[in-house]
Amino acid sequence: MASITLDKVRHSYEAEPTRDDDWALKQVSLEFADGGAYALLGPSGCGKTTLLNLVSGLLRPTEGTILFDGLDVTDATPEARNIAQVFQFPVIYDTMTVYDNLAFPLKNRGVTAPDIERRVHEIAEMLELEATLGKRASGLTADGKQKISLGRGLVRSDVNVIMFDEPLTVIDPHLKWILRSKLKELHTRIRRTMIYVTHDQTEALTFADKVVVMQDGEVVQIGTPVDLFERPQHTFVGHFIGSPGMNVLPCTVDAGAATFAGHRVETINADAYRGSGQGVELGVRPEFVALADDGIPVDVTKVSDAGRFRIVETSAAGQVVKLLLPEDDTVPEGTAHVRFDPAHSQIYENGWLVREAAS
Repeated sequence: MASITLDKVRHSYEAEPTRDDDWALKQVSLEFADGGAYALLGPSGCGKTTLLNLVSGLLRPTEGTILFDGLDVTDATPEARNIAQVFQFPVIYDTMTVYDNLAFPLKNRGVTAPDIERRVHEIAEMLELEATLGKRASGLTADGKQKISLGRGLVRSDVNVIMFDEPLTVIDPHLKWILRSKLKELHTRIRRTMIYVTHDQTEALTFADKVVVMQDGEVVQIGTPVDLFERPQHTFVGHFIGSPGMNVLPCTVDAGAATFAGHRVETINADAYRGSGQGVELGVRPEFVALADDGIPVDVTKVSDAGRFRIVETSAAGQVVKLLLPEDDTVPEGTAHVRFDPAHSQIYENGWLVREAAS
């Protein structure tokens, strides 16, 4: 296992990058602690796979340094870094049996036969592959082959880090939850450093202890699932995480108080705001918006059934405000009033959370 440090790392696929858009990964400095479970989360093209491939050694950064346990590995090969990587699509030997596929990485490293037998059966049991160990991999379904690929990444006990690049893309939807649970269980048992790349917030939040949220080649927040949900550091995080995402509403702040739709709104950080009044927004998640007898007047415009609750879409001052309502509660018609939970309402300036340190 290893702690991994990225120090001022940037990467471009252009020979001579000059514009900001030429950088697939803008300057990033972060650390993955030894034994941690991390997810790189963001939309397609945000730089998460580039970052993963820089850590693994498949790419060399244009700028910056990569350290494993304090040792500079910027120019080291993936083999020298001692990593295991599982890709989006299965990487297996079709002509081999499932057993031989799982055993192959261990045989290459001279592991003894009894240890190979033990490790293969342990991983096969975890991934529910025991019944197919004697079968050729070519005869399995796509999700069965990806299970083998996962197993080949997990079977070694000597790796510094195990990396997963959208590994559940080809997995049947009803199996995804099972495999996510298996990976989390494995991490809890062996405590190896794991980095999991995905655009799926459910996968990231259920697997990782800490999630690295990325946008346009930048890291916008690193935090626990609770941090990302309750205290988004950027409006992108609020939008991207949550279903539905955070309400982001234009507002004004004056004398330490926020105003939206002509009504004063209590927040956790308006008193810290010292800006010019440009690009100021109020962020509050639908979970923390409630119907009330008085408050901000809204027009109910749409109701969507989401199972245990309903998503109620309202309009105030030309802005959409969403809230969640238990399925048994009555949905008002026409005009209603809403209140925002002060403990979960926060002010953003130009996308970034206004910090208390500014006061």
